[in-house]
Amino acid sequence: MRARDLAEPYVSVATAADAIETVRLMVERRLPGLLVTDSAGLPHAALPACEVIRTVVPGYVQEDRGLARVIDEPHADLLCRALQGRTVADCLPVGRQFLPTADPDWTAVELAELMARSRSPFVAVVERPDEGPGRLLGVVTAERLLERLLQAAHPAA
Repeated sequence: MRARDLAEPYVSVATAADAIETVRLMVERRLPGLLVTDSAGLPHAALPACEVIRTVVPGYVQEDRGLARVIDEPHADLLCRALQGRTVADCLPVGRQFLPTADPDWTAVELAELMARSRSPFVAVVERPDEGPGRLLGVVTAERLLERLLQAAHPAA
């Protein structure tokens, strides 16, 4: 099974999209992350849900995790207010934005290695012509890849 066979359409958001609406989309669809596109609609970055969480947790708590114990529940319930007025671009990691990409001919093992190394919940499958920008064929999620690997290991009787 090749990456092109596993790739599926996937939800994407623009870098300029509202951060709160983006989180609502993740929650409503139970997505582990979203594909972020640039102003031209081309794949730009992956936004795992854990990066959004990193955005809402105050920096001082991330620096001293002991402080997490002293924040009471009423204040913890307000963490998402940190997203008000922010865009998806504000939630992307500074200096280390990434979008794990695979060629259409990659094998399941190559996809699995990239997901494991990049700790990404999905990989974009991009066809790269000799000239010009690449064309997104779809996304392979960790769930889809595991489903395929499980089927191969335990075929239906």
